[in-house]
Amino acid sequence: MARLARRRRAERRFRAYGVLALAVGIGALLVLFTSIATKGYSAFLQTGIMLDVVLDPAVLDITDPTDAGQLARANYQAAVRRALQDRFPDVSGRRDRRALAGIVSSGAGFELRKLVEDDPTIIGTTVRTWLPADDDIDMLVKGHIDRTVPEGERRVDDRTIAWVDALAADGRVERRFNRTLFSAGDSREPELAGIAGAVLGSLYTLLVTLALSFPMGVAAAVYLEEFAPRNRWTDLIEVNINNLAAVPSIVFGLLGLAVFINFFGLPRSAPVVGGLVLTLMTLPTIIIASRAALKSVPPSIREAALGMGASKMQMMMHHVLPLAMPGMLTGTIIGMAQALGETAPLLMIGMVAFIVDLPDGPLSPATALPVQIFLWADSPERAFVERTSAAILVLLAFLILMNAAAVALRRRVERRW
Repeated sequence: MARLARRRRAERRFRAYGVLALAVGIGALLVLFTSIATKGYSAFLQTGIMLDVVLDPAVLDITDPTDAGQLARANYQAAVRRALQDRFPDVSGRRDRRALAGIVSSGAGFELRKLVEDDPTIIGTTVRTWLPADDDIDMLVKGHIDRTVPEGERRVDDRTIAWVDALAADGRVERRFNRTLFSAGDSREPELAGIAGAVLGSLYTLLVTLALSFPMGVAAAVYLEEFAPRNRWTDLIEVNINNLAAVPSIVFGLLGLAVFINFFGLPRSAPVVGGLVLTLMTLPTIIIASRAALKSVPPSIREAALGMGASKMQMMMHHVLPLAMPGMLTGTIIGMAQALGETAPLLMIGMVAFIVDLPDGPLSPATALPVQIFLWADSPERAFVERTSAAILVLLAFLILMNAAAVALRRRVERRW
């Protein structure tokens, strides 16, 4: 009885250790997600400043409003500066006027240009429009800059704070949904930076990866599991496939740099090269998952098909493969989710470049979402800190969706034998 009691106490202690370990892990994840969310949620809002802008053709340097070239080259930033000076006529001196103009983003002129190009008839009139604030003003409005510290220890001086407060008192300062974050590419200015280019780059990269890795992985798994003879060569291939699944991802990046870029001469920083590298990395995962799915199909299915006169290929294509496909798709989705979060191999092939324009295809220069996070995390501006966290939240959302799709697919179509 004493020995049985000791075993039961040991079992209870083991269960308690397991529950404690699980609680610690979940707690650490909650702390991590909470930290990222509290830093990144504010990036989904952007401070805007409403100004009455006089679209004077002389200020804009436009002589022919019907000339698209003149509309594109017009000096819209000068009109923004004039609107601020009209709002604060008592500000004089070159330095003070430059500081006043600095409360609005340097990209505010692009917003005006869009308005004018959409409707050139507004030239010569006064338009009331919302323009993006500078990143320091955005941080001030969001409360990330402490007003109580001495003026020399913060990025915004008392004079600028007074201007912002005057605009806010008139209802001309407002936090609005940050569309730029989801519609623009990278930028040196935090308030103009977005993840659209990185998301498109990741999408093109994953499309190339899926188009190559899924058929190759399924074909390799079918051959190794159903047709390959059992000898030392196939054993060697299987061992190498299992070993490749544990190789650090940066090694695949070095391989892609040496083979695809230096030997074949493919363009650097292109999604097609990233897709090729990630294909090499995800192939072992897909092959292993596909072989496990094939093994889960009962032998009676094969025997019944062969007994009815089907060839081995017909048995494989018409009976075994359709039954194993849900497991193969689940493994593929998990492999693609792993590829989506990879950064090291993409850094090695040059997808760390500063890309402003949105990519229009797999051959266009682009970056990827994990690499964009890496670039922003290295920026010193406080506004890039919240955008880094926001990009992490978007990446986590994609990963959760992909893993949820894998679980839902398995539960919906998986068969229990």
